[in-house]
Order: sequence, then C-alpha cells, then structure tokens
Amino acid sequence: MSSPDPQHDPSAAGLDDRIDLIVLFGGQSAEHDVSCTTAAHVLRAADPSKYRITPIGIGRDGTWSLATGAQHALAAGPDALPGHLDPAGSPVSATEVVSAAGGSRTVVMPLLHGPMGEDGTVQGLLELAGVPYVGSGVLGSSLSMDKAMAKQVLAANGIAQARSRSIREHEITPSLPQQLVDELGLPVFVKPANMGSSVGVSKAKTVEAVRDAIALALSYDEWVVVEEAITGREIEVAVLGNLEPRASVPGEIVPGAEFYDYADKYLDDGSQAVIPARLSPEAAAEVQALAVRIFQVLRCEGMARVDFFYEDGPGGRGFLCNEVNTIPGFTPISMYPKLWIASGLSYASLIDELVALALERQSRRRRNTAR
Repeated sequence: MSSPDPQHDPSAAGLDDRIDLIVLFGGQSAEHDVSCTTAAHVLRAADPSKYRITPIGIGRDGTWSLATGAQHALAAGPDALPGHLDPAGSPVSATEVVSAAGGSRTVVMPLLHGPMGEDGTVQGLLELAGVPYVGSGVLGSSLSMDKAMAKQVLAANGIAQARSRSIREHEITPSLPQQLVDELGLPVFVKPANMGSSVGVSKAKTVEAVRDAIALALSYDEWVVVEEAITGREIEVAVLGNLEPRASVPGEIVPGAEFYDYADKYLDDGSQAVIPARLSPEAAAEVQALAVRIFQVLRCEGMARVDFFYEDGPGGRGFLCNEVNTIPGFTPISMYPKLWIASGLSYASLIDELVALALERQSRRRRNTAR
C-alpha cells in the first residue's frame, strides 16, 4: 500500500516493535476541512518511535487515497507537516486499507467528523474486518451522532436536557413553524440531527426564521431537531476510557459570536475557553460524574466530549446535556485535548492512551466472539 521510507520501513533498526497506526481523515461530510486540520495535528504529535503512521485521505467524493503529501512530510519529520492535510494521493480501496490493517499490531484511528465517519459506518467496516480502531463502536457512534435518537435514550435514563422536538422531512407542514414556536417559545435553535461542528445550526428569533432554519437544516439531513434556547453557561467535559471511563476537568466556552458556531470554533478563534471552568468543587464533581454516566448510557468507548448547558441561577435546572461528540476535534483550539492537557495528560500521551484503549477493546471483543 505504501513505499518504504524511514517512517514506514519495518526493517529499520530498532523499529520493529512499533504499532502500525492508520489515520483516516477527510471524508464526505460538511466537516471535511475540520477533519483535515485535526489529522495534521494528530500526525504531528504522534511519537514516531512508537508508531509507523500511514495517512489515508478520503475525498469529498468518497475516494480513498494514500495521502502522498502527508506521507512525504512525515518522512521529513513532524515539523514538515502542514496545518491542514490534503487527502489526495495514490488511490486505494477501502478493502486494501482494512486488509493491510489485519496485523495484530495495527490500529486504525478514524478522524472523520460527521456522517460517513463518526456515525458508525466506518466503524462497521472495521468491525467486519476485525481491525482495532480508536473510539466508540457502531452503536455508540451512531447513537451519539443522531441527536434525535440520543435525546430519546438520554430522556429514558433521566438525563436532563433542553425541551425539543425532532421532525422528519416528510412531517413538515406549513403550520409547523408556528406550532414549534407555540410549544418551545422564541428564540429556538434548529439543527440537522446528524451533523457536528455546528454545521447547519441556526438560532431563529421569528416564525419565518424558524421556517428558513428548517430548510437549511434539511439540506444536511432529513431529520431536524428544534430546541428551546437556553440562557446558561456552556460547560464541556472530556471523557476517556472503555470499561472504566474517567472525566477531565470541566471547561467553559464563552462564545465570541451570538452562539458557538462553526466560524467561532474553527475560523475566527473569537471564543474564549476557560479551563478549568469556574465552578464550585461540588458542581465540578457533579458534571464530571454526569458526563461519565452519559458516556456509558450512550455506549461510548475510547473518547467523547460531552457538552452541557448550566443554568445555575435562581430557578435554574442545573446541568442540561446538549450533545455528545465521539470524534471530537483535535485542532489547536479544540476543547478535547485542551481539557486533558489541563488534567495532566499531554497531547502525545492522549494519543498513546487512545491506541491502547483500541487494542484493549479489540482483545475483549475477540474473547466474547471466539466461540
């Protein structure tokens, strides 16, 4: 699948015990660019004395390629990597990639945000191939990705959330925007059910704006979630682990825009991250425990970032779960690595632990299925 070089040649002296790490990035979703940036920073941080790294890019059209530019930059040293990887290169098939990943010392790290990557599709491919991979399995990935279904499961487990409605495209009628306003008030947030990074999310302040926001959300998904707007603090917790997950210190996002949208997250750097969040010890412990519980309820494994709203004033409802991201961003301004660094785990050590968790999970699953 790749030509020998110092980074990839297993015959190089002293490097035979390294793990083969296949990094998948790019993808077909609207979060393609975020994934390419995430992958660049992961490749730069991964320890070349521990890993033989093969970057596999997935184009917006679904084409899989050995990312030639990233591979050459890796051979020149991590500092040669650009801040944004190009997924183009020598075409390979998904079958070739998973076949090459069949060894016992190989781990796939999917860094594919959004649909066709974070939603259980790639995870299912890797499960069928028996390949260890970083992050949640098929059920945890698909359930967390679909905001409408995640809300149902969380509600059934008594997890507090904003009031909301989930609607499928064929259920939308001309009178629906007014009905939603009557039920949820104004303003409301309108979101595609299966998307992340605030792509396709709108804050609607009038009935007509609700109508337009639904149309925008439907351009990304056939399911739409409409939520009451919460006046509260935005608290995020990173969770790491398999059978015994643990939570990072909580962080707080102070948006630079009216809400924490795509540009605020990745382009403008206008938001402010306060780590650790200014919470009482009791409130911090409460949200950490709640994040771990949500991680387990949604069958997550490996990693996830759990996002909350915090209504802490008189009459407030406390911590309300907003959403769960099973492949959170790893860009320099992303909260997931920042929260773990503040908790005493370096970026490189975080990658090491995620790889170890992937191998542990695969070993456990083999014991359960080898009958």
